[in-house]
Amino acid sequence: MILTYRITEPMDDVRENVLSSGVRPLYHPRPDEITVQGVLYALSDPVRLRIFLQLTASDCTKNCTTFLNVVDEPLSKSTLSQHFKVLREAGLIHSERKGVELQNRPRCGEFEKPIAAMIGGILDAYKREQKRSAPKGRTRGR
Repeated sequence: MILTYRITEPMDDVRENVLSSGVRPLYHPRPDEITVQGVLYALSDPVRLRIFLQLTASDCTKNCTTFLNVVDEPLSKSTLSQHFKVLREAGLIHSERKGVELQNRPRCGEFEKPIAAMIGGILDAYKREQKRSAPKGRTRGR
């Protein structure tokens, strides 16, 4: 059986990128496409929230394996990859291919003001919550 695919014109760029590089391009929404619902969903998971918080505190890009031990139990690479996909598609991070790895950085400077204020509020509330629940002399989630 031979399968044929019809590529429509808007997909020509994607098709060309896939054929030339062998991998699909990563989706990054434009700043005006970032939604409150997408951000809230992405940051509703404690693992993704910790990943994003650590990325915002970093002064350089990080790959997924940097976060294998972001929680008490080590996470599998496929689980981490899925978390990064959710953060990327919500518009919170930018990922760039470097060989076989993806380097990730937060997109903080690209957010529209209402979204930036909401994200800042979520991160501040999480930090306060972690300080209250951490044993004295130790801070979790950093």
